[in-house]
Amino acid sequence: MTEVLLKVEGLQVAFKQDKVVDDISFDIKCGETFALVGESGSGKSITAMSVLRLLPSSARMQASDISLAGESLHEKSEVDYCQVRGKKIGLIFQDPMSSLNPVMSIGEQIGEVIQLHFSLTKQQRRDRVLHLLKQVEMPQPERRINEYPHQLSGGQRQRVMIAIALAGEPDLLIADEPTTALDVTIQAQILELLKSIQQQTGMALWLISHDLALVSNMADRIAVMQKGKIVETAVTHTFFQHAQHPYSQQLLAALPDMESCRKNQAQATESLLKVDDFKVYYPIRKGIFKRVVDHVRAVDGVSFSIAKGKTLALVGESGCGKTTLGKGLLNLSPASAGRIIFDGAEFEAQQMVASKDFRAQMQIVFQDPYAAMNPRMLVGDIIEEGMQSLRPELSSAERQQRVVSLLQQVDLPESSVLRYPHEFSGGQRQRICIARALAVEPKLLICDEPTSALDVSVQAQIIRLLKKIQQQQGLSYLFITHDLAVVGELADDVAVMYQGKIVEQGGVEQVLTQPRHEYTQTLIAAVPKLKEA
Repeated sequence: MTEVLLKVEGLQVAFKQDKVVDDISFDIKCGETFALVGESGSGKSITAMSVLRLLPSSARMQASDISLAGESLHEKSEVDYCQVRGKKIGLIFQDPMSSLNPVMSIGEQIGEVIQLHFSLTKQQRRDRVLHLLKQVEMPQPERRINEYPHQLSGGQRQRVMIAIALAGEPDLLIADEPTTALDVTIQAQILELLKSIQQQTGMALWLISHDLALVSNMADRIAVMQKGKIVETAVTHTFFQHAQHPYSQQLLAALPDMESCRKNQAQATESLLKVDDFKVYYPIRKGIFKRVVDHVRAVDGVSFSIAKGKTLALVGESGCGKTTLGKGLLNLSPASAGRIIFDGAEFEAQQMVASKDFRAQMQIVFQDPYAAMNPRMLVGDIIEEGMQSLRPELSSAERQQRVVSLLQQVDLPESSVLRYPHEFSGGQRQRICIARALAVEPKLLICDEPTSALDVSVQAQIIRLLKKIQQQQGLSYLFITHDLAVVGELADDVAVMYQGKIVEQGGVEQVLTQPRHEYTQTLIAAVPKLKEA
């Protein structure tokens, strides 16, 4: 454990005049789990890409030394380096869907690495692929070997990425945010899998993450990175007990706390939205005439209510129907049945959004703010667009004045109106989407995983912003998420969704501290918590 496997000294990386990695040094010991933590843009992933020599051509890199098991990598030719990448050092990317080849089967992609680094027959290669799929606990590996990435779930695709990274039998495995977009139960499975494989093979694990709760349960040592510099390195339990650097303390303070549940108000509050027996079914068609033989019951008879000025958190794993329910309420997914009472007006689910007046009352903030905005439109035009459609009584001057006011409300400068979405960070883009949703003065905001891809400090900022807006305007929120820690910070009530149905609902304190349903108990048990020393 004391022998150094990877040693990095004096690493610097710059793009044009911007230095993104600023003279950092660290080492990773044989068999240990080393975590590099920090916010997006701090230089974590660039550091890993530098070690693997996978930087874009526009990057300028220099280092005093980069060595693996005592062998210098710094002066190796690109041909020699190909024997390091994939064989001695494996890499798991953050987004498996964009990292896997969509036109190659799973077996072909894993076999490609084996073929590159080992001299095996075709049958031996297939046997090795099956062994790797079993090692990463892929269900039905004999069938999955011939399937394509789009046929797999997010957790299964991440298992394929791990199998590819393990195919070369590496001494060091780099895991770059391997569970960021996964549900808590799948995340727990992937982390347990990595631990198990590490124990079996004795490899070192370099974990890159912004999730400190996850890191506390996985890492032996932690290095904190801020603006291209490593500001603190410590043994894990020492770090979480006595973090020295102000930035480390700031990261720890920003962690959402599931225990800090918002207390339910004793007084009764008038309901804004009541949903009764809401259904979204998709037909399954077969045969030459494409007759409907069955239905996918994405949302299957759901009932709930949201009080005025309150937040209902809708939680559950991917595929349970959370987002479909939110989109169904807005008619972005066609509802099949159900009754809805909104602010005293009663609708059949299929007819509820027929008028523009009603559309203005209910708005949505999507999970991916960049994909939700037109990249060719200026931010000012993006925010104003909804007002042009749903608030035609406003003059051009009034709309522009409201755009400036909304930007101030979400803590963005007035100059943002003349910039494009790509010029902003992830957190800033989400603020723009919130401003756009608020532009038509809705009464209910549906927030679909608005913080899932954000760093803990940025996530905390968005949560504070949503709380502030709710207090100022009396908005109600339907907050769709799989992050139960965020639920504890923001929600008044919780509804737990499983396979298209709500299996438990109640006050946030009751559901999170005394869950009754077995599925809710499983979700809460899977949430990463800071490991106590």
